[in-house]
Amino acid sequence: MENTAIRPANPNASKEAAAVLEYLYGISGKGIITGQHTQTREQPELDRILEVTGKLPALCGFELLAYSPNIDYVNSDEECLREVRENEGTLGKALEWAEKRRGLVTFTWHWFSPIGGCGKSFYTERTGFDPEKALEAGTPENTALLSDMDHMAGLLKTFRDRRIPILWRPFHESEGRWFWWGSKSHKTAAALYRLMFDRYTKLHGLDNLVWVWNSPVPEGYPGDDVVDVISRDVYLPGHVHTDYSKEYQELARVTGAGKPAALAEVGCLPDMETLAAARVPWCWYMTWSKGFCLSEEWNTCEQLRKTYHSDYAVTLDKLPALY
Repeated sequence: MENTAIRPANPNASKEAAAVLEYLYGISGKGIITGQHTQTREQPELDRILEVTGKLPALCGFELLAYSPNIDYVNSDEECLREVRENEGTLGKALEWAEKRRGLVTFTWHWFSPIGGCGKSFYTERTGFDPEKALEAGTPENTALLSDMDHMAGLLKTFRDRRIPILWRPFHESEGRWFWWGSKSHKTAAALYRLMFDRYTKLHGLDNLVWVWNSPVPEGYPGDDVVDVISRDVYLPGHVHTDYSKEYQELARVTGAGKPAALAEVGCLPDMETLAAARVPWCWYMTWSKGFCLSEEWNTCEQLRKTYHSDYAVTLDKLPALY
């Protein structure tokens, strides 16, 4: 990379991952990458955005919950099983998005607990899985955790082998206790993240990953040596469109390294006029799926058009070839 100050956390990062990271540094404060999460293989969110705006987001988010190895198909309720069924096949859609559209890809993994639990066991209330024990070598929890990690690594290797960079955001929203990985403490979640980073970079050679940390809590930050991008999830009340400057200032406190910052999940689209004036250096935003995009409860069609046609917004047609 030309700018020696921009170094991926993984010293063996692929040239494609390094190029994406360099682009994120360069776009910050000059524009913002448009992003949309899609939870199902049908991806109706993309259809709606294209219909309303005539454009597509530069970044597409994909859900990996159906790829969790420990899903209790016998004792889970129909709502859970339906969500799993709708999510099956999303890795294929991600490959299609990358290879045909050449857009950016990010993954969210609502990870069903590696041992026990029923229903949506990525929620703390649906499992007794102890993440602190999972950090102790040789425990059943640790064995199951590493087995699940290795299973997912095997799936991600397809993207590595095809030289597709991934904005990888594991253990998301670890500042809260609603997911099992954050159920004990911020530091436990950070230790899980570090464990995955070491295993994925040193054992599995997943050099196509751009590592995204997802929490605004400084006490739980895993360290600059394992993080490429800092991020947070923000859900304001419906139709509240801002530049998220307050939220940026809070997030920026996790590190003094000046890393790119992202709105990894939002309900309401950011206000492009305010962003363009204030130059708050968000490098991307990603609106959440289903009702956050498919109805006008959170974002009107007018707001959607205004966002995607802003000169400050990087849509798919404006995204340079990065891989």
